[in-house]
Amino acid sequence: MTLKQRYSAIIGWFSENRPDVASELRFESPFQLLVAVILSAQCTDKRVNMVTPALFEAFPTPEALAAATFDEVFALVRSVTYPRSKTEHLIAMASRLVDKFGGEVPGDVPSLMTLPGVGRKTANVVASIVFAEPVIAVDTHVFRVSRRLGLSDGKTVEAVEKDLEANIPESRRAIAHHWLILHGRYTCTARKPSCPTCPLSPWCREHTGK
Repeated sequence: MTLKQRYSAIIGWFSENRPDVASELRFESPFQLLVAVILSAQCTDKRVNMVTPALFEAFPTPEALAAATFDEVFALVRSVTYPRSKTEHLIAMASRLVDKFGGEVPGDVPSLMTLPGVGRKTANVVASIVFAEPVIAVDTHVFRVSRRLGLSDGKTVEAVEKDLEANIPESRRAIAHHWLILHGRYTCTARKPSCPTCPLSPWCREHTGK
């Protein structure tokens, strides 16, 4: 099987069987998504969704969050992973949005990456979901699934991202992130992948050995 055939088959299956997947994070604005994605680092979306309603109610705008104290924000996010550093990042991120971007979330990856707490993965998530930028965010799930399936041999997140973007049409990149992350979250899990029942097994390099 050629790389082109593998991509074509896998994208084709997802397109037919998972046409409407979306982020499991709950948000109503670019600012809310940015906050949620920062909180989701090494934390489950389920936990983040439990935390954000009260956080968004208390601090509905970048201006409100920028003016918050550490203790006010920490009290609302303390149940997520690394709550102290994330509290600091959220307040600093909001301050920079207000000071440098007029309180608006920028739509391009380089600008997003100037915000505290925003790395390339977070920037790609926000840019693709909210602004339809043709980028693919590679987290641990996407990295693992891409290598197992044989979509990439990249040894770094950046290398896998480059391979995926080179082989997935621009029009499918935003949804491809969700396809891969959800497949990794529920089927191709880290410790016990469900290979016998995985619908992608006919095209999976690790399963077929070729």
